[in-house]
Amino acid sequence: MSSSRPTLPEPEKQGRIKQFAETYRMAKRSDPQLGMWILGAFVVGALVGFGVFWLATGHGGPISLAVTIFGALMLGVLAALITFSRRAQKAAYSQMEGQVGAAAGALQLLKRGWRLDTAIAFNKQQDVVHRVIGPPGVVLVGEGNPGRVKALLTSERRRHERVISEIPVHEVICGNGEGQVPLPKIARHIQKMKRQVKPAEITDVLARLKAIDASRPVVPMPKGPVPTSMKGMRGNFRGR
Repeated sequence: MSSSRPTLPEPEKQGRIKQFAETYRMAKRSDPQLGMWILGAFVVGALVGFGVFWLATGHGGPISLAVTIFGALMLGVLAALITFSRRAQKAAYSQMEGQVGAAAGALQLLKRGWRLDTAIAFNKQQDVVHRVIGPPGVVLVGEGNPGRVKALLTSERRRHERVISEIPVHEVICGNGEGQVPLPKIARHIQKMKRQVKPAEITDVLARLKAIDASRPVVPMPKGPVPTSMKGMRGNFRGR
């Protein structure tokens, strides 16, 4: 006697669906019209796709109609996903703006080949310095009060240059003031920096920085849904 068991979804697929739903709920809080935008993008994309494929296939016969409908649906889904990705990204940044550790959440969008160390320096006023290590060298990213952050950055720069004097050390302040980089552009700004360090040199830098990192106190970064969601959406936002 055979018994049939229900087929459970694969863990990876189940995780992606859960991640998508979580991202949608997060974005919906800041963008109540998100659902309408996604639906509208799907309809417009499908209509455009139907017209293009209808003309391309010669609009004749059942096979041509099937290809046209399939192509229209694919373009509609693509348009909906692009719209969802961009509006979810905008909603995430709007929720992160002004929070302690917002820059750390945004920097999680960096591609592979970058090493992010959050809150390597901080003060009682919750001004923070994060560190990114990658092809441009060492990038120190400060967030908080500009005056206090500059002092933190200067101190960290000198500390790093004593250990890695031949590697470039850059300073960036995340903010909306003059000479600062806005939160939504911080990851892109760092990715566009001139590449001056080879992968083998990065490995050596990481090894040398262990000495100064070992003596640092640990700061508990604030936990919240936005940085987690930003990390989950990393694949959607790469290269945008």
